[in-house]
Amino acid sequence: MKTVRVVAAIIYHDRKIFATQRGYGEFKDGWEFPGGKTEAGETPPQALAREIREELDTEIEVGELLDTVEYDYPNFHLSMDCFLCNIKSGSLVLKEHEAARWLTREELDSVAWLKADQALIPLIRDFL
Repeated sequence: MKTVRVVAAIIYHDRKIFATQRGYGEFKDGWEFPGGKTEAGETPPQALAREIREELDTEIEVGELLDTVEYDYPNFHLSMDCFLCNIKSGSLVLKEHEAARWLTREELDSVAWLKADQALIPLIRDFL
């Protein structure tokens, strides 16, 4: 099975987490933490900063690694490094996502998370 390595930003502010809804592809309409694939020569934090700049027109500070999620989808294995992040500048402009929400600890279960992202919810709940 093919392994896809990605990075995800758990952007937090005022005790809320930023969640995005996919606007395209196989998992369209599912909710996720924004991010994407690492390109050759990039470290995971560099890839994450680039992806958020490209997808959300925002500069982030990539903090500590919260977890690496390993999940088997039907057609591939996902390995996702998930980092806690803060906004340095920008206004989170949705360029590729259908929708976005800031979620409180109590609202984390109010969106339909993609399967791999669901594994992060208990850790995020503890963090908040």
